[in-house]
Amino acid sequence: MVGTDENGLTLTFQNFDQCMGVAVGSNRLAVGTRHQIWFLNRASDLASQLQPAGRYDTCFLTRSSAVTGRIHGHDLVWAGDELWVVNTLFSCLCTLHDDFNFVPRWQPTFISSLAAQDRCHLNGLAMQGGRPKYVTAMAESDEPAGWRPTKDESGCLVDVPTGETIVRGLAMPHSPRLHDGRLWVLNSGCGQLGVVDVAAGRFEPVERLPGYTRGLAFAGPFAFVGLSQIRETAVFGGMPIAEHQGELRCGVGVVDLRSGKSVAYLEFVSGVNEIFSVEVLPGFVQPLVVGPAPDADDREDVWVVPPAGTIPPTN
Repeated sequence: MVGTDENGLTLTFQNFDQCMGVAVGSNRLAVGTRHQIWFLNRASDLASQLQPAGRYDTCFLTRSSAVTGRIHGHDLVWAGDELWVVNTLFSCLCTLHDDFNFVPRWQPTFISSLAAQDRCHLNGLAMQGGRPKYVTAMAESDEPAGWRPTKDESGCLVDVPTGETIVRGLAMPHSPRLHDGRLWVLNSGCGQLGVVDVAAGRFEPVERLPGYTRGLAFAGPFAFVGLSQIRETAVFGGMPIAEHQGELRCGVGVVDLRSGKSVAYLEFVSGVNEIFSVEVLPGFVQPLVVGPAPDADDREDVWVVPPAGTIPPTN
């Protein structure tokens, strides 16, 4: 969590096992991890009491989780009270249910069956009107891990309602987002932030940043882009950005959409090498998350109980 005080930026860190997608909802967060999705509720009335007292203006307390198993979940997005999950292992969009690991809701038309084979590396989701609208994938493949051999040129953007592929030829795209009437996408393997001309089926780069671009959020005229260094594995081999491996940063780049130029960076120089998701919490300057294992974060436990003499209704 990044905040500000009179001395500048502040940072707090929380441990989640293989943290991936993060979704900001009304008074709550969802955080995707290796085996489960954690749900955190906002408790602003308690924030000022947490140590150091008076520092935080809001906090999110971990309250429950849904066990999905290792579905390689990527983007998470709230639609009202329903959480949509990009289920990368099973090449589908899914939602959650108490009786199941997940409920499949949509698959690309080029995927023939539900199988734990990461066939196309489905990863990003943009919502419109509370419904899935666009997804990104690394290839239109129906074979187990079929995206890997062509990942530097086979990335695509798909229209969910029609099933049609809108853009092809991207390099490991991520994070489709609708903002201010435009469709934004990260062409990650080229380190680019860009917009999509849907009618023409064309990706138009806006800015190249010094990192593997993954994770995108907006606040007013600014885009906040997650930047990662790349691992020296076969996954990233052949990417255009690999030619600049020594120059890549890990952190968050800030792009002014009015000029299309980078105006600031938050950079991690040690300890953190990759970013998956970036979200904005509007209206707060000193937020705090209390994760599922406060002792691992060197924080005190926080207990919240109902007022004396009351028993809240069961869900």
